[in-house]
Amino acid sequence: MDMKKRINLELRNRTPADVKELVLDNCRSNDGKIEGLSAAFESLEFLSMINVMLTSVSNLPKLNKLRKLELSDNRISGGLEVLAERTPSLTHLNLSGNKIKDINTLEPLKLQNLRSLDLFNCEVTNLNDYRDSMFKLLPQLTYLDGYDQDDQEAPDSDVDGDGDCLDDEDEDDEEEENEDVEEEEDEDDEEGEFDVLDEEDEDELDGEDDDDDDEDSADEDDDEDEEAEDGDEESKETVQGQKRKRTQEDEEEEDTEDDE
Repeated sequence: MDMKKRINLELRNRTPADVKELVLDNCRSNDGKIEGLSAAFESLEFLSMINVMLTSVSNLPKLNKLRKLELSDNRISGGLEVLAERTPSLTHLNLSGNKIKDINTLEPLKLQNLRSLDLFNCEVTNLNDYRDSMFKLLPQLTYLDGYDQDDQEAPDSDVDGDGDCLDDEDEDDEEEENEDVEEEEDEDDEEGEFDVLDEEDEDELDGEDDDDDDEDSADEDDDEDEEAEDGDEESKETVQGQKRKRTQEDEEEEDTEDDE
């Protein structure tokens, strides 16, 4: 696939101004030059053109926000002045596996913000005092081929560069989604707890209602017992009254007999 078609494919219904990362690895460049890329990619921060048979970067457009440029495994041998002119914010540049033979070829890379430069598998790395010469030529560099001047390896963040901006955004999106899922799970747990509490409250209310019913039944039983006792007392009083009447009647009869 040629570079123009690959760029159109990578756009994915976006405008060039919306693109922050563009990967064109292993596509085909006609005549060894960049094509299909324009200054309309004004937000571009990471550009990768690995193994696209480039021999020149002369067609690279002005990309003021570009911070990381991957150009490894091409056929570039010079013409790096373009990078100094058109990528003022560049911090990481990978030229590994190109045709760079002379240190002076790299002199145009005195970019103010350039911190990391990779030249693995370039002939220039075979020169005597290569590392010392490079740090003298480009004093703004922190890391050359993944190591600083004291042979301390660069942290992963510096090796990877700042161009992984979209990966960071994707991770942020995933974290937000995970947070949303966790919040939903917490809400479900809370709802479940409320349901359990509601069921327990209902059971307690039912228990209280049963207790009230038992108390009412007990009160009714007490009332019935009292009524029964009152009835017994009334019966006793009635019997006693009847006995008194009979006694009075007997006494009156006796008095009558005595008078006769």
